[in-house]
Amino acid sequence: MEALLDPVAFMLPSAGAPHLRGGQAAASGSTRATSSQAAGELSVNQGLAGSPAAATVSFVLAVGWLVGRRHPRRSVVGSSRTARGAVVFIDGEAGTTGLQVRERLEKHPEIDILSLPAEYRKDDAARHAALRSADAAVLCLPDEAARAAVEMVGDADTVIVDASTAFRVSDEWTYGFPELTGGQREAIAASKRISNPGCYATGFISLMRPLVERGMVPPETLLTTSAISGYSGGGKGLIDIYENGPHEPWGTYGLGLNHKHLAEMRQWVGLAEEPIFCPAVADFKQGMVVSVPLRLSQLSPGVTAASLHSTFCDHYAGQRFVSVAPVNSPDALERGAFIRPDTLNNTNKLEIFIFANEEKGTVWLMSRLDNLGKATSGQCVQNLNIALGFDEGTGLEA
Repeated sequence: MEALLDPVAFMLPSAGAPHLRGGQAAASGSTRATSSQAAGELSVNQGLAGSPAAATVSFVLAVGWLVGRRHPRRSVVGSSRTARGAVVFIDGEAGTTGLQVRERLEKHPEIDILSLPAEYRKDDAARHAALRSADAAVLCLPDEAARAAVEMVGDADTVIVDASTAFRVSDEWTYGFPELTGGQREAIAASKRISNPGCYATGFISLMRPLVERGMVPPETLLTTSAISGYSGGGKGLIDIYENGPHEPWGTYGLGLNHKHLAEMRQWVGLAEEPIFCPAVADFKQGMVVSVPLRLSQLSPGVTAASLHSTFCDHYAGQRFVSVAPVNSPDALERGAFIRPDTLNNTNKLEIFIFANEEKGTVWLMSRLDNLGKATSGQCVQNLNIALGFDEGTGLEA
C-alpha cells in the first residue's frame, strides 16, 4: 500500500488534518477532501503558489497526520515490540534496491509506503520530515548519503534498515542476517539500527560462520572465495550496458583485492584475516552463486563431508528461508553437471551445497541465492518484519 504525499497537492484545512486532493492515494483508511470540505480549505497551489517553504510546511503537516493514523496494536509472542500497521519510508526508492524493496512492500498487508514525489526525493526538508515521522525507513543510498540520512533521523523513534556498506561492521548497529547465529533474530527485533548485509557477504557468511563457530574451520585459516552475480547487482548503469549496448559475456572485477564486502566477511565469520575474494558478473540479469573451495587438511582433525553437512543442518534447522542439500546431490545439477545461478530468482531463499571428493581430500561449498532477494531487498524486508513485530515472511516469496 502506498501513501503518496505530494506537498503541492495538499490542502491545508482551516481545522483538522490535511487531505489529499483529486486522485492521490493516501494511507489505508485515510479520508479525502470532498467538494463540501473544500470550502474553508487553502490550496497550496492556489493560495501559496511559488512558495517552497509553504510546500515544505504542508508536507510536514501531512506526514504528521499520516503517521498519527495508527492501526490498532496487537501483541506478538516473542517480540520486543508490539506489531501494528506501520508506515515505512524508502529513502532512495528510485534505485535498483529501492524499487525491489518497494515491490515487496506493496504486497505487505501491514505496511503503508510513505512515498515522496520525484521532485522532492532529494529535498532535505522533505526527507527529514519523512525519516523522522515514519515507523521505519529503508536506506537505499550510497554510503555517505546513508550516514547523512541517519543524522537526519537524530533521536526520532524510527527503525532504520540500511542497505549500504556504511554501518555493517559498526558496534552500534545490528547485523541484519537473522540466520547468522543463535540470538541474532532477537537482536534484530530489539534494534532500531539494522545494517543489511552485502549480497556476496550473505552467501559467504552463510557457508563459513557455522563452521568457524563450531570449531571446524580454525579462525586463522586462509580462505579464498569466488562468486558470480547477475548484472542487476551493478545497478541501473550496468543494467543499461548489458541490455542496451556492447558488453562482455562475463567479466571478473575487484582486481584491486579490496572489495567493499571484505570487512563484513571477516568480522561476521570470525576470521583472523579477510578472504581473497574473486567476484564476477555475467550476461544474465538476476541470480548468484558464492563458492568456497577447501581442503580437508585445512580443517580441524576428523572433519568430513558428512560432518560438514550435519553442522549446516543443525545450524539452519527450522529456518524458513535457508535449506541444505545432501552431499554431492545430483538433484541440484542442471543436466547432471551444472549449478544454475538463477534458480531462486524472485524468492528470499538461500540454498547450501556441499560437493566433496574425499579420496582427494577436497570440498567445494556453494550458496545459491537471488542477488535481488535474500542477498539484498528480500532480506531488507525480512529485517523490517522482524524489527516491526510482523511475521518475517510477510510480503516475501518463500
